[in-house]
Formats: sequence, C-alpha cells, structure tokens
Amino acid sequence: MGAAGSALAGLGLPAQTRPSWLGVAALSLAAVALGTVAWRHARPRRRRRLQQVGTVAQISIYPIKSCKGVQVNEAECTTMGLRCGNLRDRFWLVIKEDGHMITARQEPRLVLVSITYENNSLILKAPDMEQLVLPVKQPSSNPLHDCRLFGLDIKGRDCGDEVAQWFTNYLKTESYRLVQFETSMKGRASKKIFPFVQNYQVAYPDCSPILILSEASLEDLNTRLEKKVKMEYFRPNIVVTGCDAFEEDCWDELLIGDVEMKKVLSCPRCIMTTVDPDTGIIDRKEPLETLKSYRLCDPSEKKIYKSSPLFGIYYSVEKIGNLKVGDPVYKMVQ
Repeated sequence: MGAAGSALAGLGLPAQTRPSWLGVAALSLAAVALGTVAWRHARPRRRRRLQQVGTVAQISIYPIKSCKGVQVNEAECTTMGLRCGNLRDRFWLVIKEDGHMITARQEPRLVLVSITYENNSLILKAPDMEQLVLPVKQPSSNPLHDCRLFGLDIKGRDCGDEVAQWFTNYLKTESYRLVQFETSMKGRASKKIFPFVQNYQVAYPDCSPILILSEASLEDLNTRLEKKVKMEYFRPNIVVTGCDAFEEDCWDELLIGDVEMKKVLSCPRCIMTTVDPDTGIIDRKEPLETLKSYRLCDPSEKKIYKSSPLFGIYYSVEKIGNLKVGDPVYKMVQ
C-alpha cells in the first residue's frame, strides 16, 4: 500500500464509501508527511559564514609516538587523524614488555628517531644506529599486546623482534617493543579521556586526532625566551600562518580544504615541551616555565587544566576530507 493508501486507511473508511475530497486531503497529508521526512534527511546543515583566519603553512604526521614527524604537502584527514598513503599519525607506539607506553617524557632520545616513508615501509634512523626498514603492514600472525596509555587500555599489533631489538639497543635502558594500531581495533574513547568533550576515538595520540598551532603564537613565545625554540618542540599536526598570536584560542569550528573540525579543548603542555628535538636532552624547565608565566587557564577552567599552560588547540574531525599546504583556514561563524 502506498503512502496515500496508508493515509486513507488511517481515516477508517472503506475505499468505496470515502468522499472524493478525502482522497485529495489524504494525498495532501501524505505529500506533506513524505516531504517532511525527505527534508529532515536532505536538509543541509545550518548555513555558516566562512571567515578566513589564516593559511596552512605546514602539515606533519608523527607515525611513531614521540619520534620525529614527517612533513607532507597534503594529507587525508580521517576521524582518527592525518593520513598520507599508509603513513598514519601516531599509529605506532613504543611500549615496555608489560604494555605500558614509552614516550619522550621517559626516554627523551626518542625525538631523535627520524622516519621516512618509502615503498610501503617506514625507514627508521637514529644516532649511532644502522637504519631499519619496517614494513607498514604487519603479519596477522604477530601477537596482539594489551597496551596502556594514560591509564586507558588499547590494543597494538607487535611489529616483530628486529625492530624491538633496534629500539632496545638504541635506548639502552630496558627491553622495548613496537606496536601498531590497526583500523579494525577499537580506539580510546574521548569520553574516557575528558568526559565533557564530543564523542570520537583516538589511537595513540594524547587526546585528540588533530593539534593546531599558529606561527604567530610561537613567535610571541620566542620574544619571551632567552633561547628560542622551534615548532618541533610542540609537535602540531597543522601549523597556521597569517593570524595573530593565540588567535587560534577562539577558533571553534574550522574548514580547511574540505575538512571540518571542531575544537575539543586547548592543549595543556607538559614536561615533553622541554625535550630539545635536535639533541634529545630534556631541560625540565624551558619553554614550559615561560609558558606558565602567561598562558595559564582562566580560574574557572582550573579543574580541567590544573597548572598546565595552554599552547595550541586540539580538534576532532567532524567531516573527513583532504587538506594541503597553502589551503585557506576558515573559521565557521554562525
């Protein structure tokens, strides 16, 4: 029975006794009902004005958490972060034998491990080490590990004994393994990291798929430092140029390329920012102390950020797509 027939039946009259006007009325009602349903499904999101706030100056993917980033000219932006071919952002992680994560907070020299991507493999290099070729695709027969990141459980596929020995020999402190996140695995739920944020999943990033920072904010910081620091100290995925210092603090929803992003929260900075990306030496003071002198949160947000200074903004990906260096960055305004 069609929509009009259903509407007529709903009036409770046999078809042969229904006045002709009822058929017309029922058809009109059905059309309105169907039109409403179609509109609900097809209506575009509310129209938002686009205001350009800057331009993409740099895009970086950090395949192995805490190791050097790989700069790319363009990337696909998935709900779990940036991707360029099979190169994924923070989809690999160094762990202890018991599954606990290891980052440059514990092993600062991880920042000296450089990565290039060739023939579907990661080429790992580090001081005084032979380079190692790690295939991006690991055999499904490799064991799965139960890993622990910031108190939350997540799986990881073991990347084999050769790369495990490579990291163990390089860091020279204890035995380490390298694991890889696979898209079929369940990520860490955002609500378990910060209960008040929107729903999304992350693999091995600290707390969100995308981190954005502006060149102007770094320049502002460097005017206050005795020894200037580079962008690599802060490991953003996207660097924006052409805006004022800390203007990114008020960017709620962004459009870059055909990617839509929504602000999660400001990035609370930790001791990791004091690891020199060129030497692998942890200072434990700067630039963190200077940031604390002028970038603490509003007192009303102390429950969230505590005493961590804020530098950069975390985003979730609301609409996947592609972006590239040179793309305008638009703030979406109601």
